[in-house]
Amino acid sequence: MPQTGTFDRLAELARLFLKLGLIGFGGPNAHIAMMEDEVVNRREWLTRVHFIDLIGATNLIPGPNSTEMAIQIGYVYAGWLGLIVAGVSFILPAVLITLGLAWGYVKFGTMPQVAFLLYGIKPAVLGVIVDALWRLGKKAIETSKLLTIAIAVILLVWFAHVNEIIALLTGGILGAIWLQFSPRNPKSDESANLLIAGITTGIALKASATAIGLAKTIPVSLWQLGYSFLKIGGTLFGGGYVLLSLVQSEFVDGYGWLTQPQLLDAISIGQFTPGPILSTATFIGYIIAGIPGAIVATIAIFLPSFVLVAATNSLIPHLRKSKWLAAFLDAVNVSALALMVVVTIQLALATLGIPPKLDLVVVSISIGSAILSIRFQVNSTWLVLGGAAIGQIAYFLR
Repeated sequence: MPQTGTFDRLAELARLFLKLGLIGFGGPNAHIAMMEDEVVNRREWLTRVHFIDLIGATNLIPGPNSTEMAIQIGYVYAGWLGLIVAGVSFILPAVLITLGLAWGYVKFGTMPQVAFLLYGIKPAVLGVIVDALWRLGKKAIETSKLLTIAIAVILLVWFAHVNEIIALLTGGILGAIWLQFSPRNPKSDESANLLIAGITTGIALKASATAIGLAKTIPVSLWQLGYSFLKIGGTLFGGGYVLLSLVQSEFVDGYGWLTQPQLLDAISIGQFTPGPILSTATFIGYIIAGIPGAIVATIAIFLPSFVLVAATNSLIPHLRKSKWLAAFLDAVNVSALALMVVVTIQLALATLGIPPKLDLVVVSISIGSAILSIRFQVNSTWLVLGGAAIGQIAYFLR
């Protein structure tokens, strides 16, 4: 890691994560792939093993994975200020873009048409994700046992439709037992107890999120709005579709502040804007209570991620000191990569099409991006911009 002053490190973090926030189309897998390319390959701020450990730990706590990875990296590279700078820089572009779209939506009552933009970006991002999975997989899956754990988690999620967090914990716990088959009486480890307590609390909070009031059309209160999004941000496992369910229960069925069409439009905004999908909260907050609502909703939904990362990041190095906890982390890491594989396959099917109805243009962009990234290590920024340009030309020539 380069020896630079605190201010220089903070400036580097701001530049990097503002850029990633602007070009980060494609969801958490794409964001994490871009981060890995930038902070492991190009800048060497983290080793690949450390980066994989952060992925595993991030998957164990509620909240948006890619945002929490940005916060983790910021904390590792520049301490508490780095945690804040990296997280805010990654979130800010999406929030500002979403706020502008929310203003237009309220003023004109229409959704912008951006299909031409995503047409070339999505397959380019797919190539970037494949490259990251290849690099991370080579480092994380070092034995046949770890490969077996990863395959088992993929099968659980793909064929048995097991919930992602359950599959992750199952892979971690059973995998650790298998990796450390010999009996042992490890000493009590305070870090382990804290981690387990954090996981248990997170899961309990997630379960309690379903207990939502049924009152209709309650007058808008910024305190209620903030508390609702704070609760969602602190209990969210599973990404955008779970977010849809929680927002539906809270603001459509519960308070009656949103209509069903408004909710679907809000989720759509989050899907086609760069950066974390939780910027959807900015859109919803603006619709409900204008600028104050957007500010309160945005801060509330992202605040738990900063708190949870700050509480758990310092525990990660301790996990490697215990034989059992190190095995658990190894198993969790390959399980997290397995979840990324499942999402990548789903993204590929949705983006490229299914034979014989393949879109040859997007297939070519995706394969080309993967080759350029894996073989020639072309920066993901250029791949995304190049894919957008090629896709735009092809889209309007169709």
